[in-house]
Amino acid sequence: METVVLAEEGQGAAVTTAPPLLDVRDLVVRYGNQVAVDNLSFAVQRGEFIALLGASGCGKTTTLRAIAGLERVSGGEIHIDGVLAASGRHHVPPQKRNVNMVFQSYAVWPHMTVFNNVAYGLRGRGIRDVKERVDEILAAVGLSQYTRRLGTELSGGQQQRVALARALATRSALILYDEPLSSLDAALRARMRAEITELHTAFRTTSIYVTHDQSEALTMADRIVVMDAARAVQIGTPREIYLRPANAFVARFVGMANITAATVTSIAGDGGSFVAQLDDYPQLRVEVAADPARPVQLNARGQVMFRPESLMLAAADSTASRANHWTGTVARAFYVGPRVECEITVGGWQMRGELEGEAEIRPGDDIGVYVDPRKCIWLPEEVTQAADDHAAAQPPTPSDG
Repeated sequence: METVVLAEEGQGAAVTTAPPLLDVRDLVVRYGNQVAVDNLSFAVQRGEFIALLGASGCGKTTTLRAIAGLERVSGGEIHIDGVLAASGRHHVPPQKRNVNMVFQSYAVWPHMTVFNNVAYGLRGRGIRDVKERVDEILAAVGLSQYTRRLGTELSGGQQQRVALARALATRSALILYDEPLSSLDAALRARMRAEITELHTAFRTTSIYVTHDQSEALTMADRIVVMDAARAVQIGTPREIYLRPANAFVARFVGMANITAATVTSIAGDGGSFVAQLDDYPQLRVEVAADPARPVQLNARGQVMFRPESLMLAAADSTASRANHWTGTVARAFYVGPRVECEITVGGWQMRGELEGEAEIRPGDDIGVYVDPRKCIWLPEEVTQAADDHAAAQPPTPSDG
Protein backbone atom coordinates (compact mmCIF):
# COMPACT_ATOMS: atom_id res chain seq x y z
CA MET A 1 0.00 0.00 0.00
CA GLU A 2 1.53 3.29 -1.13
CA THR A 3 1.62 6.51 0.88
CA VAL A 4 1.19 9.53 -1.38
CA VAL A 5 1.28 13.27 -0.63
CA LEU A 6 -1.64 14.77 -2.55
CA ALA A 7 -0.82 18.44 -1.85
CA GLU A 8 2.37 20.36 -1.25
CA GLU A 9 3.51 21.10 2.27
CA GLY A 10 2.06 24.32 3.61
CA GLN A 11 -0.86 24.22 1.17
CA GLY A 12 -3.24 21.78 2.84
CA ALA A 13 -1.04 18.73 2.42
CA ALA A 14 -2.94 15.50 2.90
CA VAL A 15 -1.43 12.04 3.14
CA THR A 16 -3.37 8.96 2.09
CA THR A 17 -2.63 5.27 2.33
CA ALA A 18 -5.42 4.31 -0.07
CA PRO A 19 -4.46 1.90 -2.84
CA PRO A 20 -3.83 3.63 -6.18
CA LEU A 21 -6.50 3.63 -8.85
CA LEU A 22 -3.82 2.94 -11.47
CA ASP A 23 -0.63 1.02 -10.75
CA VAL A 24 1.90 0.65 -13.57
CA ARG A 25 4.69 -1.75 -12.60
CA ASP A 26 7.86 -2.26 -14.65
CA LEU A 27 5.94 -1.73 -17.91
CA VAL A 28 7.69 -2.82 -21.10
CA VAL A 29 6.33 -2.37 -24.63
CA ARG A 30 8.35 -3.61 -27.60
CA TYR A 31 7.87 -3.44 -31.35
CA GLY A 32 10.06 -6.30 -32.54
CA ASN A 33 13.54 -5.50 -31.23
CA GLN A 34 12.72 -1.86 -30.54
CA VAL A 35 11.82 -0.84 -26.99
CA ALA A 36 9.09 1.83 -26.85
CA VAL A 37 8.59 1.71 -23.07
CA ASP A 38 11.32 0.38 -20.78
CA ASN A 39 10.59 -0.68 -17.17
CA LEU A 40 8.26 2.22 -16.43
CA SER A 41 6.61 2.35 -13.00
CA PHE A 42 4.27 4.91 -11.46
CA ALA A 43 1.01 4.95 -9.50
CA VAL A 44 -1.99 7.28 -9.68
CA GLN A 45 -4.30 7.99 -6.75
CA ARG A 46 -8.01 8.63 -7.17
CA GLY A 47 -8.63 12.23 -8.15
CA GLU A 48 -5.06 12.91 -9.25
CA PHE A 49 -4.12 14.65 -12.47
CA ILE A 50 -0.91 13.13 -13.83
CA ALA A 51 0.98 14.41 -16.88
CA LEU A 52 3.27 12.22 -18.98
CA LEU A 53 5.73 14.76 -20.37
CA GLY A 54 8.44 14.23 -22.94
CA ALA A 55 9.63 14.78 -26.49
CA SER A 56 8.25 12.92 -29.48
CA GLY A 57 9.30 9.28 -29.46
CA CYS A 58 9.93 9.04 -25.70
CA GLY A 59 7.17 6.48 -25.09
CA LYS A 60 4.48 8.60 -23.45
CA THR A 61 1.70 7.93 -25.99
CA THR A 62 2.59 4.24 -26.11
CA THR A 63 2.24 4.17 -22.32
CA LEU A 64 -1.19 5.81 -22.53
CA ARG A 65 -2.34 3.37 -25.21
CA ALA A 66 -1.12 0.43 -23.12
CA ILE A 67 -3.18 1.69 -20.17
CA ALA A 68 -6.20 2.06 -22.46
CA GLY A 69 -5.74 -1.47 -23.83
CA LEU A 70 -4.95 -0.28 -27.36
CA GLU A 71 -1.42 -1.71 -27.16
CA ARG A 72 -0.40 -5.10 -25.80
CA VAL A 73 2.39 -5.02 -23.25
CA SER A 74 5.57 -7.09 -23.49
CA GLY A 75 6.36 -7.15 -19.78
CA GLY A 76 5.40 -5.73 -16.41
CA GLU A 77 1.84 -5.20 -15.21
CA ILE A 78 -0.95 -2.62 -15.31
CA HIS A 79 -3.51 -2.70 -12.49
CA ILE A 80 -6.69 -0.61 -12.69
CA ASP A 81 -8.74 -0.29 -9.51
CA GLY A 82 -6.95 -3.29 -8.04
CA VAL A 83 -7.59 -5.56 -11.03
CA LEU A 84 -4.87 -6.81 -13.37
CA ALA A 85 -5.60 -5.24 -16.76
CA ALA A 86 -2.42 -6.16 -18.64
CA SER A 87 0.77 -8.16 -18.40
CA GLY A 88 2.96 -10.12 -20.77
CA ARG A 89 0.41 -12.95 -20.69
CA HIS A 90 -2.83 -11.17 -19.84
CA HIS A 91 -4.84 -8.58 -21.75
CA VAL A 92 -8.20 -7.11 -20.78
CA PRO A 93 -9.82 -5.52 -23.87
CA PRO A 94 -10.31 -1.72 -23.87
CA GLN A 95 -14.09 -1.81 -23.47
CA LYS A 96 -13.76 -3.72 -20.20
CA ARG A 97 -11.18 -1.47 -18.52
CA ASN A 98 -13.48 1.35 -17.33
CA VAL A 99 -11.31 3.98 -19.01
CA ASN A 100 -12.11 6.61 -21.62
CA MET A 101 -9.80 8.44 -23.98
CA VAL A 102 -9.73 11.92 -25.50
CA PHE A 103 -7.75 11.71 -28.73
CA GLN A 104 -5.61 14.32 -30.41
CA SER A 105 -7.84 14.14 -33.49
CA TYR A 106 -11.06 14.62 -31.42
CA ALA A 107 -12.66 11.51 -33.07
CA VAL A 108 -16.04 13.26 -33.26
CA TRP A 109 -18.45 11.36 -35.52
CA PRO A 110 -19.37 13.84 -38.27
CA HIS A 111 -22.71 12.20 -39.14
CA MET A 112 -24.01 12.45 -35.56
CA THR A 113 -25.37 15.42 -33.68
CA VAL A 114 -23.54 16.77 -30.65
CA PHE A 115 -26.14 15.11 -28.41
CA ASN A 116 -25.74 11.70 -30.04
CA ASN A 117 -21.93 11.94 -29.99
CA VAL A 118 -22.00 12.43 -26.23
CA ALA A 119 -24.79 9.88 -25.67
CA TYR A 120 -23.09 7.15 -27.69
CA GLY A 121 -21.28 5.62 -24.72
CA LEU A 122 -24.50 5.57 -22.67
CA ARG A 123 -26.34 3.08 -24.85
CA GLY A 124 -28.38 0.56 -22.89
CA ARG A 125 -29.44 3.02 -20.21
CA GLY A 126 -32.91 4.51 -19.76
CA ILE A 127 -33.78 7.36 -22.11
CA ARG A 128 -34.46 9.76 -19.23
CA ASP A 129 -31.12 8.92 -17.58
CA VAL A 130 -29.27 9.45 -20.84
CA LYS A 131 -30.89 12.83 -21.51
CA GLU A 132 -30.25 14.08 -17.99
CA ARG A 133 -26.63 12.98 -18.10
CA VAL A 134 -25.94 14.42 -21.56
CA ASP A 135 -27.67 17.70 -20.72
CA GLU A 136 -25.57 17.99 -17.54
CA ILE A 137 -22.29 17.37 -19.35
CA LEU A 138 -23.08 19.65 -22.30
CA ALA A 139 -23.94 22.45 -19.89
CA ALA A 140 -20.63 21.92 -18.10
CA VAL A 141 -18.63 22.25 -21.34
CA GLY A 142 -20.71 25.15 -22.66
CA LEU A 143 -22.39 23.33 -25.55
CA SER A 144 -26.05 23.27 -24.46
CA GLN A 145 -27.10 25.37 -27.44
CA TYR A 146 -25.38 23.06 -29.94
CA THR A 147 -27.13 19.75 -29.18
CA ARG A 148 -28.55 19.39 -32.72
CA ARG A 149 -25.43 20.49 -34.58
CA LEU A 150 -23.52 17.91 -36.60
CA GLY A 151 -19.86 17.27 -35.91
CA THR A 152 -18.92 18.85 -39.26
CA GLU A 153 -20.63 22.11 -38.22
CA LEU A 154 -18.38 22.71 -35.22
CA SER A 155 -15.13 24.61 -34.81
CA GLY A 156 -12.00 22.85 -33.57
CA GLY A 157 -12.51 24.10 -30.02
CA GLN A 158 -16.15 22.97 -30.04
CA GLN A 159 -15.21 19.53 -31.32
CA GLN A 160 -12.69 19.24 -28.51
CA ARG A 161 -15.43 20.06 -26.01
CA VAL A 162 -17.60 17.33 -27.52
CA ALA A 163 -14.75 14.86 -27.10
CA LEU A 164 -14.36 15.94 -23.47
CA ALA A 165 -18.09 15.67 -22.83
CA ARG A 166 -18.22 12.18 -24.35
CA ALA A 167 -15.36 11.02 -22.11
CA LEU A 168 -16.93 12.49 -18.98
CA ALA A 169 -20.44 11.19 -19.69
CA THR A 170 -19.62 7.55 -18.99
CA ARG A 171 -18.15 8.29 -15.53
CA SER A 172 -15.13 6.12 -16.34
CA ALA A 173 -12.58 5.44 -13.60
CA LEU A 174 -9.80 6.97 -15.72
CA ILE A 175 -9.82 9.72 -18.34
CA LEU A 176 -6.83 9.50 -20.69
CA TYR A 177 -5.80 12.54 -22.76
CA ASP A 178 -3.53 12.09 -25.77
CA GLU A 179 -2.19 15.59 -26.55
CA PRO A 180 -5.76 16.86 -26.99
CA LEU A 181 -4.86 20.54 -27.48
CA SER A 182 -2.03 20.29 -29.99
CA SER A 183 -4.26 21.19 -32.97
CA LEU A 184 -5.64 24.36 -31.40
CA ASP A 185 -4.28 27.90 -31.63
CA ALA A 186 -2.36 29.35 -28.68
CA ALA A 187 -5.21 31.40 -27.20
CA LEU A 188 -7.69 28.52 -27.40
CA ARG A 189 -5.13 26.10 -25.94
CA ALA A 190 -4.74 28.33 -22.89
CA ARG A 191 -8.50 28.53 -22.42
CA MET A 192 -8.99 24.79 -22.86
CA ARG A 193 -6.20 24.04 -20.34
CA ALA A 194 -8.18 25.90 -17.72
CA GLU A 195 -11.45 24.23 -18.72
CA ILE A 196 -10.02 20.70 -18.60
CA THR A 197 -8.58 21.37 -15.15
CA GLU A 198 -11.89 22.78 -13.91
CA LEU A 199 -13.84 19.81 -15.32
CA HIS A 200 -11.35 17.41 -13.70
CA THR A 201 -12.06 19.01 -10.34
CA ALA A 202 -15.81 19.42 -10.81
CA PHE A 203 -16.40 15.80 -11.83
CA ARG A 204 -13.75 14.37 -9.47
CA THR A 205 -12.14 12.40 -12.27
CA THR A 206 -8.73 10.73 -12.32
CA SER A 207 -6.77 11.94 -15.32
CA ILE A 208 -3.60 11.04 -17.21
CA TYR A 209 -2.55 13.65 -19.73
CA VAL A 210 0.10 13.13 -22.42
CA THR A 211 1.89 16.24 -23.66
CA HIS A 212 5.19 17.54 -24.99
CA ASP A 213 4.27 21.05 -23.83
CA GLN A 214 5.96 21.89 -20.52
CA SER A 215 3.48 24.72 -19.84
CA GLU A 216 0.54 22.32 -20.02
CA ALA A 217 2.22 19.88 -17.65
CA LEU A 218 3.30 22.55 -15.15
CA THR A 219 -0.05 24.35 -15.01
CA MET A 220 -2.41 21.36 -15.10
CA ALA A 221 -0.83 18.40 -13.31
CA ASP A 222 -0.61 17.42 -9.66
CA ARG A 223 2.44 15.35 -10.56
CA ILE A 224 4.54 14.96 -13.70
CA VAL A 225 6.22 11.86 -15.10
CA VAL A 226 9.09 13.17 -17.24
CA MET A 227 10.05 10.61 -19.88
CA ASP A 228 13.14 10.29 -22.05
CA ALA A 229 14.29 7.41 -24.26
CA ALA A 230 11.41 5.11 -23.16
CA ARG A 231 12.02 5.61 -19.42
CA ALA A 232 10.82 7.83 -16.61
CA VAL A 233 13.72 10.08 -15.63
CA GLN A 234 11.88 11.95 -12.87
CA ILE A 235 8.48 11.84 -11.16
CA GLY A 236 7.38 14.70 -8.95
CA THR A 237 5.19 17.75 -8.46
CA PRO A 238 5.58 20.63 -10.94
CA ARG A 239 7.51 22.56 -8.30
CA GLU A 240 9.88 19.65 -7.66
CA ILE A 241 10.46 19.04 -11.36
CA TYR A 242 11.22 22.68 -12.06
CA LEU A 243 13.24 23.61 -8.97
CA ARG A 244 15.03 20.30 -8.35
CA PRO A 245 15.53 18.57 -11.72
CA ALA A 246 17.04 15.11 -11.46
CA ASN A 247 19.45 15.53 -14.36
CA ALA A 248 20.48 17.78 -17.23
CA PHE A 249 17.75 16.48 -19.55
CA VAL A 250 14.98 17.46 -17.13
CA ALA A 251 16.64 20.82 -16.40
CA ARG A 252 16.73 21.69 -20.11
CA PHE A 253 13.39 20.16 -21.12
CA VAL A 254 11.30 21.73 -18.36
CA GLY A 255 12.09 25.41 -18.67
CA MET A 256 15.27 27.22 -19.63
CA ALA A 257 18.48 26.43 -17.75
CA ASN A 258 22.00 27.77 -17.41
CA ILE A 259 24.01 24.58 -17.03
CA THR A 260 27.70 23.72 -17.32
CA ALA A 261 30.18 21.07 -16.16
CA ALA A 262 32.04 21.72 -12.91
CA THR A 263 34.28 20.20 -10.23
CA VAL A 264 33.89 20.64 -6.45
CA THR A 265 36.96 22.50 -5.13
CA SER A 266 35.98 23.26 -1.53
CA ILE A 267 33.28 22.46 1.03
CA ALA A 268 32.26 24.83 3.82
CA GLY A 269 33.23 23.73 7.31
CA ASP A 270 29.59 23.55 8.42
CA GLY A 271 28.68 21.60 5.27
CA GLY A 272 26.06 24.17 4.35
CA SER A 273 27.54 24.96 0.94
CA PHE A 274 30.36 24.11 -1.42
CA VAL A 275 32.24 25.79 -4.26
CA ALA A 276 32.58 24.35 -7.75
CA GLN A 277 34.99 25.50 -10.44
CA LEU A 278 33.56 25.52 -13.94
CA ASP A 279 35.38 23.14 -16.27
CA ASP A 280 34.96 25.22 -19.43
CA TYR A 281 35.37 28.58 -17.67
CA PRO A 282 38.12 27.92 -15.09
CA GLN A 283 38.24 31.54 -13.92
CA LEU A 284 34.66 31.19 -12.61
CA ARG A 285 33.60 29.56 -9.35
CA VAL A 286 30.02 29.03 -8.21
CA GLU A 287 28.88 28.57 -4.63
CA VAL A 288 26.05 26.05 -4.28
CA ALA A 289 23.88 25.55 -1.19
CA ALA A 290 24.22 21.94 -0.01
CA ASP A 291 21.32 19.56 -0.62
CA PRO A 292 21.14 16.72 1.95
CA ALA A 293 19.59 14.50 -0.70
CA ARG A 294 22.63 14.99 -2.97
CA PRO A 295 25.77 14.96 -0.79
CA VAL A 296 29.03 15.91 -2.51
CA GLN A 297 32.67 15.15 -1.92
CA LEU A 298 35.80 17.13 -2.69
CA ASN A 299 36.84 16.84 -6.38
CA ALA A 300 33.43 15.41 -7.32
CA ARG A 301 32.45 16.12 -10.90
CA GLY A 302 29.01 17.13 -12.07
CA GLN A 303 27.09 20.08 -13.43
CA VAL A 304 26.00 23.40 -11.96
CA MET A 305 22.59 24.67 -13.01
CA PHE A 306 20.38 27.69 -12.30
CA ARG A 307 17.28 29.14 -13.96
CA PRO A 308 17.36 32.42 -15.98
CA GLU A 309 15.04 34.14 -13.49
CA SER A 310 17.60 33.43 -10.73
CA LEU A 311 20.13 35.76 -12.38
CA MET A 312 19.84 39.13 -10.63
CA LEU A 313 21.36 42.55 -11.18
CA ALA A 314 23.98 43.52 -8.61
CA ALA A 315 26.14 46.55 -8.00
CA ALA A 316 29.33 46.22 -10.04
CA ASP A 317 31.54 47.10 -7.05
CA SER A 318 30.16 44.14 -5.06
CA THR A 319 31.41 41.48 -7.44
CA ALA A 320 34.91 41.18 -6.07
CA SER A 321 34.15 40.03 -2.54
CA ARG A 322 30.83 38.15 -2.50
CA ALA A 323 29.99 34.65 -3.71
CA ASN A 324 28.33 34.37 -7.11
CA HIS A 325 28.74 38.08 -7.84
CA TRP A 326 30.32 38.69 -11.23
CA THR A 327 30.82 41.43 -13.80
CA GLY A 328 29.53 40.57 -17.26
CA THR A 329 28.81 42.12 -20.63
CA VAL A 330 25.32 42.21 -22.11
CA ALA A 331 25.32 40.27 -25.37
CA ARG A 332 21.58 40.51 -26.11
CA ALA A 333 18.59 42.14 -24.44
CA PHE A 334 14.90 42.04 -25.41
CA TYR A 335 12.24 44.04 -23.62
CA VAL A 336 9.02 41.99 -23.39
CA GLY A 337 6.93 44.08 -21.00
CA PRO A 338 7.08 42.50 -17.54
CA ARG A 339 10.65 41.30 -18.03
CA VAL A 340 13.85 41.73 -20.00
CA GLU A 341 15.14 38.56 -21.60
CA CYS A 342 18.88 38.78 -21.99
CA GLU A 343 22.15 36.96 -22.49
CA ILE A 344 25.10 38.12 -20.41
CA THR A 345 28.67 36.92 -21.00
CA VAL A 346 30.52 36.26 -17.75
CA GLY A 347 34.05 34.88 -18.01
CA GLY A 348 33.19 33.38 -21.39
CA TRP A 349 29.96 31.74 -20.15
CA GLN A 350 26.94 33.20 -21.91
CA MET A 351 24.22 33.13 -19.25
CA ARG A 352 20.52 33.51 -19.95
CA GLY A 353 18.69 35.95 -17.71
CA GLU A 354 15.15 37.17 -17.12
CA LEU A 355 15.33 40.52 -15.36
CA GLU A 356 12.53 42.78 -14.17
CA GLY A 357 11.00 44.90 -16.93
CA GLU A 358 12.32 48.10 -15.32
CA ALA A 359 15.92 46.98 -15.91
CA GLU A 360 17.44 49.26 -18.54
CA ILE A 361 20.29 47.36 -20.15
CA ARG A 362 21.62 47.37 -23.68
CA PRO A 363 24.01 45.17 -25.65
CA GLY A 364 27.58 46.11 -24.79
CA ASP A 365 26.78 47.29 -21.25
CA ASP A 366 29.04 46.04 -18.45
CA ILE A 367 26.86 45.09 -15.49
CA GLY A 368 27.11 43.28 -12.17
CA VAL A 369 25.08 40.07 -11.76
CA TYR A 370 24.38 37.75 -8.86
CA VAL A 371 22.92 34.28 -8.25
CA ASP A 372 21.83 33.17 -4.78
CA PRO A 373 23.63 29.90 -3.87
CA ARG A 374 20.24 28.53 -2.80
CA LYS A 375 19.06 28.89 -6.40
CA CYS A 376 21.97 26.84 -7.75
CA ILE A 377 21.47 23.11 -8.31
CA TRP A 378 24.19 20.46 -8.35
CA LEU A 379 23.66 17.55 -10.76
CA PRO A 380 26.06 14.68 -9.95
CA GLU A 381 28.01 13.34 -12.89
CA GLU A 382 26.85 9.73 -12.52
CA VAL A 383 23.16 10.73 -12.74
CA THR A 384 23.67 12.85 -15.83
CA GLN A 385 25.95 10.31 -17.50
CA ALA A 386 23.55 7.42 -16.90
CA ALA A 387 20.70 9.34 -18.53
CA ASP A 388 22.87 10.38 -21.48
CA ASP A 389 24.19 6.83 -21.99
CA HIS A 390 20.69 5.36 -21.98
CA ALA A 391 19.43 7.94 -24.47
CA ALA A 392 22.34 7.23 -26.83
CA ALA A 393 21.76 3.46 -26.65
CA GLN A 394 18.07 3.52 -27.55
CA PRO A 395 16.93 3.02 -31.16
CA PRO A 396 14.09 5.13 -32.52
CA THR A 397 10.59 3.75 -32.02
CA PRO A 398 7.60 3.87 -34.37
CA SER A 399 5.48 5.66 -31.78
CA ASP A 400 5.00 9.42 -31.86
CA GLY A 401 4.80 9.46 -28.09
